[in-house]
Amino acid sequence: MARTIFSDGQLRSWHGPSLVTDSLGHGTKICAMTYEKGQTMERLVEPQVTIGVIQKYNFAFRKRFGQNFLIDGRVLEKIIKASGVTKDDFVLEIGPGIGTLTQALSEAAAAVAAVEIDRDLVGILHETLSDCPNVTVISGDIMKTDIPSLVREYGGGRPLRVVANLPYYITTPVLMELFECGADPVQVTVMVQKEVASRIMAEPGADNYGAITLAVRYYAEPELAANVPPNCFMPRPTVGSAVLNLRCFGDRKPVRPKDETLMFALIKAAFGQRRKTLVNSLEHGTSLGLTKENIRSAILRLGLSENARGEELSLKQFSELSDIILQS
Repeated sequence: MARTIFSDGQLRSWHGPSLVTDSLGHGTKICAMTYEKGQTMERLVEPQVTIGVIQKYNFAFRKRFGQNFLIDGRVLEKIIKASGVTKDDFVLEIGPGIGTLTQALSEAAAAVAAVEIDRDLVGILHETLSDCPNVTVISGDIMKTDIPSLVREYGGGRPLRVVANLPYYITTPVLMELFECGADPVQVTVMVQKEVASRIMAEPGADNYGAITLAVRYYAEPELAANVPPNCFMPRPTVGSAVLNLRCFGDRKPVRPKDETLMFALIKAAFGQRRKTLVNSLEHGTSLGLTKENIRSAILRLGLSENARGEELSLKQFSELSDIILQS
């Protein structure tokens, strides 16, 4: 028996299930629906089962949601293993699709809340997860969801682990929301485009080293768990993917800038125009009113050349630079 939550404030008729009203953060009304246990489903990761579900519901893939369903059991096992989920954990899954990964998470975790933006898929999940009593499906946009309230409501005080398959266009905003919303996940395991994974894993001096690299490294230690070729999905995407483990630091962040907002403003400005020197990027790329001389002096105090560019600085150096500028 799985539960489906509609979080847009609209109550719609649904034949069969019982109806209960509740609230999920900010006073938003939700509708919790319980379902009778159905027949045991085959493993959704099997291609023929995925095809059967798609055909049964005449499901049309929506490109804007970046929908690609996993059909490789070996990759599924790698994701579950990498996530480290145990029966002591509460899992927030973002973008469950037809429930392929959700089935496996249900077996591994104490409880799972799966947030799905596509209402057509929410209806499908009602059937595919009918034998998953510890799963709650939430119909909504993760970027409009009060994640801490959700965790309090369904997590039961258990450690939070996040598992997500993130389309390219929302990878950075979703990760930043997870890190900064106050939900305090132990670990975030994400499937992202290979290009994004390489940017997150990049080192100073690399062409793909940038703001997302530093932002993620401030909140978590990234680790490449698996590379996933296009033929592991249906439909097949045009680019490869990768699974990353982001082990969150919590209160044990690697640097402690005196002004976190200032540090991130400097990072954003430094990579806004990569070809410019750090002096020019910071002078024109922020609204902080920094003079070229103050910036040059701060960079020289770090032991760097005044012609240094942003991609040369580590997270520690950006933290130190923000402290020096704050004192000047």
